[in-house]
Amino acid sequence: MSDKLTESSGLSGDDVELLARETVYDGFFKMDKLTLRHRLFDGGWSDTFERELFMRPCAVAALMYDPRHDLIGLIQQFRAGALDNPHGPWLFEVVAGMREPGEPTTEVIKRELWEEARVTPRRLLPICDYYSSPGGATESISLFCAISDLRDAEGIYGLPEEHEDIRVRVLPSAEVFDSLYSGHFNNAATLICLQWLQLNHDHLREDDHRQR
Repeated sequence: MSDKLTESSGLSGDDVELLARETVYDGFFKMDKLTLRHRLFDGGWSDTFERELFMRPCAVAALMYDPRHDLIGLIQQFRAGALDNPHGPWLFEVVAGMREPGEPTTEVIKRELWEEARVTPRRLLPICDYYSSPGGATESISLFCAISDLRDAEGIYGLPEEHEDIRVRVLPSAEVFDSLYSGHFNNAATLICLQWLQLNHDHLREDDHRQR
């Protein structure tokens, strides 16, 4: 890895002064208004400024993959933020859920895989962690690949009390990879997972074959 990537910026959380914090909305979502300043790269300090911060807990997500039958499992559900999407607001997504403080990420995704897809994974392979939108939200997401048997996974699931209406779709990997940039897979977690799978596809199939 490049030394420029591994070297520290020299700055940390100690170089931020949080002068005020106010909750400006607390409903289904929560938003705080921060007044702050931070140290600059040249050693000085920024002017005081305000930022609205969308408060979201950490999330965990997993792409379902069946290497034995070369099948990819995705879910579809309604998303209000995609009302103007030309393909419609029912998006292709990976299974995902929110993590409670101190809760192991693997336990979160096992629970969500069962609630949203009735799938029990044979293995969970870590992909990466990332911030979904750090300029204005606190949410970070841990991604996994859930190795599973998907032959009979299609169906309609979710928790009605949480207003979930989730359809599981199982597709051949070749069909998904050929359409990867068609606009149908248009959210970050799904794209990252599918790109990772495309890079590791042959290895996962070979590994599964060795384990038979």
